[in-house]
Amino acid sequence: MPTLDSVTVTILDKDYQVSCPADERSKLESSARYLDQKMNDIRQSGRIVGLDRIAVMAGLNIAHDLLNEGDKKNNASLGVSEKIHALQNKLDFAINTFDK
Repeated sequence: MPTLDSVTVTILDKDYQVSCPADERSKLESSARYLDQKMNDIRQSGRIVGLDRIAVMAGLNIAHDLLNEGDKKNNASLGVSEKIHALQNKLDFAINTFDK
């Protein structure tokens, strides 16, 4: 079982104690800073009031960003697959032409 570190993260000026594996500490701290920034951006916009609503909106925004990145990667993978297929067709044509 990995050793757990106790890490204090600050989100919207409030400290939270969180446990995580020692080798994940820097990722947790980066994640907390990212979440804090997103929540501060929402709070400063002045359109949403209340910590729970700010947290929900930040979560939705982060999930939206994550899904968009996944879509971009899937589209890039499809593009690579299409290029590979086109190259295979060219190779097949060249081999068939050479064999005749």
